[in-house]
Amino acid sequence: MSSTGSGAKIEVTYLPSGKTARVPAGTTLFNAAHWAGLPIESTCGGRGTCGKCGVQILEGEAELSLADYRHLADKLDDGWRLSCQCPINGPMTVDVPRLMKMPKAATMGVGRFVLLEPNVVKLYLELPPPSLEDHRSHLRRVMDAVEEAGYTRNHDWEVLPKVAEAFRNGSNVTATLVGEYLVDCEEGDTRERMFGASFDIGTTTCVCTLVDLRNGSTVAVGSTINHQASYGADVIARMAKAMHGQENIDQLRGAAIETVNELLQRVQEEADVKPEEIYEAVVAGNATMMSLLLGVNPESIALAPYVATFTEAQDVRADQLGMHIHPLGWVAIYPSIGAYVGADIVADIVATGLVRDPQTRLLVDVGTNGEIACGNAERSVATAAPAGPAFEGGEILYGMRATEGAIEGVVLTNGEVELQVIGGDVEPKGICGSGLIDIVAQLRLAGLLDDGGKMTTREDAEAAGHALAAHIVMRDEVRAFQLAGDIILTQSDVRALQFAKGAISTGIETAMRALELGAEDLDEVMLAGSFGSYINPRSAQVIGLVPAVTVDKIKAVGNTASEGAKMALMSFREREVAWEIPSFVEYIELSGVEDFNDRFIGNLGLPPLDTLPDLDADEPVRPSVQEAAG
Repeated sequence: MSSTGSGAKIEVTYLPSGKTARVPAGTTLFNAAHWAGLPIESTCGGRGTCGKCGVQILEGEAELSLADYRHLADKLDDGWRLSCQCPINGPMTVDVPRLMKMPKAATMGVGRFVLLEPNVVKLYLELPPPSLEDHRSHLRRVMDAVEEAGYTRNHDWEVLPKVAEAFRNGSNVTATLVGEYLVDCEEGDTRERMFGASFDIGTTTCVCTLVDLRNGSTVAVGSTINHQASYGADVIARMAKAMHGQENIDQLRGAAIETVNELLQRVQEEADVKPEEIYEAVVAGNATMMSLLLGVNPESIALAPYVATFTEAQDVRADQLGMHIHPLGWVAIYPSIGAYVGADIVADIVATGLVRDPQTRLLVDVGTNGEIACGNAERSVATAAPAGPAFEGGEILYGMRATEGAIEGVVLTNGEVELQVIGGDVEPKGICGSGLIDIVAQLRLAGLLDDGGKMTTREDAEAAGHALAAHIVMRDEVRAFQLAGDIILTQSDVRALQFAKGAISTGIETAMRALELGAEDLDEVMLAGSFGSYINPRSAQVIGLVPAVTVDKIKAVGNTASEGAKMALMSFREREVAWEIPSFVEYIELSGVEDFNDRFIGNLGLPPLDTLPDLDADEPVRPSVQEAAG
């Protein structure tokens, strides 16, 4: 097994609460405290400039920083240090002062309590006017006031015209900071208008969330098909195109930026927000999408040993990227764990708290590339399985995306085929991923598929007196099940689904084996992604997509990648946690697992029904038609 890990973790105890955190060496006391759910006061985003995050070291060694001398000079001998500047290199016990005031907070992600402290700050400054005695420049007046408020001061020259304009009619101005950078200066008090955008850039679908950074409210959401789809439906096709020259890379990058800006225009119009009022964006997506967004050739991801050009977080100025927000605003790119466990799964982990909670949980982001994370605060692993396009309707005779007319749910009962179609009372046009999983599970429960996924013949079904025998038809000498009109599910479709679920279930098995876990050790199985939200937990259990846990442990958690991106936008503390997650999670490259192929073949079949827990009494397990006919 090929894996990378974070090594031994160090325990820190925070008094008087008694909370503990176990973190890798080098994590700051400030970030470790937030990891444990203990807020320490700060306004500067952990940059060591506000001096408010002081703690007293009771046990353990603590280095001194220049910021400590600047802010805590008279308390250093008593063990006081700025928690944001103090790395953890051994076991420690620290005393944390009570918060002077509790910051605003909201519940985000999957029941996560998030402090609303964005990286964007607007400061209203009532500055003394220039005089013959005080002839500081306008910029110096702003920067001195910013520093006095406890923030790092930095700027790019392009902000200077903004400063000049702001001071034309007086010296009461609003300074806007993104991190340590002054990005705007406006006349008067403009604190009421402060927005940010988060993005989940998927291979198929992209989602943009526009957020009011003052209160954390979502003011608009937009989604669209990734414009790169015209160059290939999956990452493999797009990587292949990128390999054929810089012109192709530029086309793919252009398509990504075009998608982002289309979404921005949509949410801006819906919420009546100007582009220059959006000061920051946070972006998550798989490693290939992040590479193409920045115009980076993803070729190395496709070739052994499967290493990305970068997995680290990136900060890019909006005008340099071509994103239509404030031109001097910043775009934060989420970090990835590995070449095939991207920034989207890191955002999933942030939104679910998987590596921060004591419960042992499994997270599966189901898609063309099934990404998997498993574990708890003690230890976690992540991997990715190449599922292929079946879950998104690809390689299925009547497969289609989850749009109007797609069959998204199926129930076989009393000899009837009940269909749930997107759009309500419309004619079905095809089958999307959730409908595909449903129909295969229902055929299995109805006894029309055996353990190997083989569909029974019409003759055997009729001999057994099966009420659905008439729905078994032949199409081009291939056995099929008729759903409605001409829409059928073929034996080949079943096989395609088996290959997709076999890859993901083998990835899950590999992750659980690394942690020495059985199904009985899992407290929860979370199905993530927009597709994961629509999977029937019972159906996922029946086809063997997830381990054999009781259905009440299987939870659809929605688009957690989008939620994780929004959380990092809304809270610099959550962002610090997100940026450290790759050091907490061990990455397993499935191509390095020696017996992967054998396990994959073993997982192609469907689990025997008598091995599944708590099958609903309303869904009786019938003997297979083959057994009845025999």
